[in-house]
Amino acid sequence: MKLDILAFGAHPDDVELGCSGTIAKEVSLGKKVGIIDLTRGELGTRGSVEIRNAESAKASEILGVSIRENLDMRDGFFKNDEAHQLKVIQMIRKYRPEIVLCNAITDRHIDHGKGSNLVSDACFLSGLVKIETELNGEKQQAWRPKVVYHYIQWQTIEPDFVVDVSGFMVAKMESVQAYGSQFYDPNSKEPVTPIASKNFLDSIKYRAQDLGRLVGVEYAEGFTTERYVAVNSLADLK
Repeated sequence: MKLDILAFGAHPDDVELGCSGTIAKEVSLGKKVGIIDLTRGELGTRGSVEIRNAESAKASEILGVSIRENLDMRDGFFKNDEAHQLKVIQMIRKYRPEIVLCNAITDRHIDHGKGSNLVSDACFLSGLVKIETELNGEKQQAWRPKVVYHYIQWQTIEPDFVVDVSGFMVAKMESVQAYGSQFYDPNSKEPVTPIASKNFLDSIKYRAQDLGRLVGVEYAEGFTTERYVAVNSLADLK
């Protein structure tokens, strides 16, 4: 299956928090979108791998993505090295996306910056014909996505562009709250973590609302780029 957009997250729920409004919008426009999680978030304070697996399946259904896979890297300890790059390259060559979305370039959680660099480097390497990979016993063809964009996570990073996600915040919040073990639940008996606070849950919406305010729409999600963003004409700009 060839995808239009492939979104990577270091952990299940990274993509939902960072860019699920954009994903829901692109799916509504007929685009084929997939998600690849690098780890299963097994070091998370709350919940378990089994719970997170079920939650990510529910979130995927809400967003209507075409595929979701997990590379089973070690949460907290994966590296940006050849072995891990080749795993990501296999996915890029398998799904041949035009656009790749990945973790924030730097963030509170060390896996986010590592995941960002790992996926970005793999996108470049995937286009080199002399790097050989196989999947299910078949040789893969080189493929390099046209662009790599980084969504924004815990830290406030100045975006290079924003996507109008007005009309898709309900889907975004539903996909986030599919991870009931991770986020605010006044009835939970598990330890309170920074992302399990009501403040954090509220911030998902008010951050999108503030970015929207700055560009004259209701809600928006921000991204950083690795190269200039080009438009065909000024009429394409809002």
